[in-house]
Amino acid sequence: RQQLMESGGGSVQAGGSLKLSCATSRYTYTSSCIGWFRQAPGKEREAVASIYADTDDTTYADSVKGRFTISKDNAKNTVYLQINSLKPDDTAMYYCAATSVVDTLPCTLLSDRYTYWGQGTQVTVSS
Repeated sequence: RQQLMESGGGSVQAGGSLKLSCATSRYTYTSSCIGWFRQAPGKEREAVASIYADTDDTTYADSVKGRFTISKDNAKNTVYLQINSLKPDDTAMYYCAATSVVDTLPCTLLSDRYTYWGQGTQVTVSS
């Protein structure tokens, strides 16, 4: 059974930081692309970053470069998203997703390529 579980969201003031976690099973994690996506109310889902479990290949959406860092812990089958200098526009539900279909590296940021999704963790940033 494919499972991803996000955690680490919360309510913070602008300028603060959060570190989101995406815990998966070994089966889901190994040789997979793990991506972070977000969706704000009334807006379309937006890609944030992705990482390949077997290497250090990462990719980021242009809108988050410099403030967001994706990382992983292979021993824990967990992917993280460090978010610094939070802005009110970062307010959204953040989801992680996984796919074992890896055509190219770095991993794609196209959400329709990801098969398995978590339930999300809410990030709310106040000004």
